[in-house]
Amino acid sequence: MCGIVGLHLRDPSLEAQLGSLAAEMLEAMTDRGPDSSGIAVYESGTAGWTKYSLRAPATGYDWAGLGAILSADVRLVGPDAVLSSEAESPAFLSQLAQAAPEVTVVSWGESLEVFKDVGSPREICDRYQIRSRSGYQAIGHTRMATESAVTTDHSHPFSPASDLCFVHNGSFSNYFSVRRDLEAEGVRFDTDNDTEVGARLIALEMARGADLGDAMRTLMKTMDGFYTLLVSTRDQFAVVRDAFACKPAVIAETPSYVAMASEYHALAGLPDIEKADVFEPMPEEIHVWSR
Repeated sequence: MCGIVGLHLRDPSLEAQLGSLAAEMLEAMTDRGPDSSGIAVYESGTAGWTKYSLRAPATGYDWAGLGAILSADVRLVGPDAVLSSEAESPAFLSQLAQAAPEVTVVSWGESLEVFKDVGSPREICDRYQIRSRSGYQAIGHTRMATESAVTTDHSHPFSPASDLCFVHNGSFSNYFSVRRDLEAEGVRFDTDNDTEVGARLIALEMARGADLGDAMRTLMKTMDGFYTLLVSTRDQFAVVRDAFACKPAVIAETPSYVAMASEYHALAGLPDIEKADVFEPMPEEIHVWSR
């Protein structure tokens, strides 16, 4: 059992509250997963610049020194850092791997930043100052591990491509065979987590030209299991449940926002929730909202 939440803002006047609203939603899901937590925040980026959310193996890492080597701007976020660069992403990632192989790339993109760690939602939101963040979209996850280790790497969200984020409540039963097929096509994995397989399948389909909805349809045809998925890009926010819809999900939609959570009480503190259109997505019904 895990808990997932998401908030896609339509009203720019709410953007200053994104972090506080998303943190409250995620903390409401604490009893669904005590092992690890994470949250992705999207804010309007600077054209031509890419942000890299990075994690070091220990506290006290020399982020300023790494930024100097990579000619990148450095912003500290808790024990981690976000580096920003005008360099092309493949070149920057290659240079980063050579200069600091011990550093983990958690996410990258023009708008996306991801922070995750072992610990409760409140601990992670405090550690990374989530409540003070502004932006237009956030998705979060709190995990109860069932099929792989409790580590920061195994926690969600997974971000396998630029500005792409993926969280999952449930399990994929055939993930090992799908992973083997993806590896045969050159896809590289960082963990043995079943969720990472789904995330990288979505990333591969979108790299081949599929839109987010079509990529999720391919996942549903390819992967067996019981699940609710929340997937986001820089411009889109999408939810789907498996054919049996046995994993909970509730959506609230207003002119100001679209919000999703595993349980309604995570939505109860949102502005004007009493006026929202609240519903549970039907089995295999893909919902996609765009900016």
